[in-house]
Amino acid sequence: MGDDDVTDDYIDELTGLTEPTSELMFASSGATLAIEVDEFNSVGKSIVVLILVTSLLGLANGIDFTQPESGLVRPDEFVFRFAQNAPDESAIFNGYVFDDVGEPIENATVYISWYEEEYWNTSSAQTDAEGYFELEKLDPGITRVDIIVERDNYKDRFSNRVLLSPPALFEPFGFTSIDFSMPSQQKFAEQDCADGSTNCTIREIDNSPNQMEHPLMDSGASMIYSTIGIGFVGLSLLGAGFAMWALKSGSVYLLRTASVLSFFTMGHYYSACLFSLVAFVLTFTISKPTKEIN
Repeated sequence: MGDDDVTDDYIDELTGLTEPTSELMFASSGATLAIEVDEFNSVGKSIVVLILVTSLLGLANGIDFTQPESGLVRPDEFVFRFAQNAPDESAIFNGYVFDDVGEPIENATVYISWYEEEYWNTSSAQTDAEGYFELEKLDPGITRVDIIVERDNYKDRFSNRVLLSPPALFEPFGFTSIDFSMPSQQKFAEQDCADGSTNCTIREIDNSPNQMEHPLMDSGASMIYSTIGIGFVGLSLLGAGFAMWALKSGSVYLLRTASVLSFFTMGHYYSACLFSLVAFVLTFTISKPTKEIN
């Protein structure tokens, strides 16, 4: 017997521990360990698909906004909706009046009228030497603008349908700037007299019948409309990105973020708002799948 064996026996005697003389036996308790898996169940995956569809609707809406001349919703319709609830006398209208060769017209009368409840309200101004005019305390919305120029013993009246912009955000007034180019005297001479005669002193060119669906409006308002469309496109892409990230990571919080982002993309006729609200509510029904380990 070696010295190591003697030392081991001595330690065993001191501690009361002895080496087992029989074979070791292991027993199972039958307990199961459940581990949460970082992935969605079928409900979660369905919500991801719903948010992706919602983001696609928002993307289509944003692209529509960035095409003001051919979209389903036009800038004038968008501005007109806000003008409906705007305060009275909160619009300012200005611009320049030029002749057919681009020269400013001085002392032209800019006459504006709009229907207010049961009567027509009117306002007018004269152009200065540079052809500039400005009218204040107007009601936002659809108006008729008549530009009257006296020349060569004739009164030429050029009429258009104009949409006055309402105040934006925290601004107290809405500004509309439009320049007008008077047609030539020859074009006025080609028009029929309003009273049916062959020789009239008041000649008129009226563009308003052709502007019933889409009146003239401030170019800046159209630019803001396009900028809003770019915002919708960005939000829709972010919403789709968060939805895919949530699908990969299994995070319910990312999925809820995606639903909130897609809400603000609006969608045509607020379709994205409806679908995103449904998706947000459904995220509270998601239960994470588990993996059992015996």
